Amino acid sequence: MLTMFNRRELIITYDMKRQAEVRDLLAQNDIDYYVKVINRKSPSPFFAGSRARTGTFGENLRLEYEYIIYVNKSDYGIASAIISRRNNR
Repeated sequence: MLTMFNRRELIITYDMKRQAEVRDLLAQNDIDYYVKVINRKSPSPFFAGSRARTGTFGENLRLEYEYIIYVNKSDYGIASAIISRRNNR
């Protein structure tokens, strides 16, 4: 089980396809992972209505979602090697 105390950040990406590829690679190698998805266009809880007033005109909508993939600290080396090996193909 992954908790905030035993996990390590593996990658951050804004590409849905890339995060799906990484998740598939981790699953194929029986590596537990946790994905945190952040919607960069959602309203801020600290500035009520901030996104509603400003909108998203001119912003790159491909950067709307940020995907952060975490793995267990003990699996980080293996996971990192698998991901980098895949990138070098």
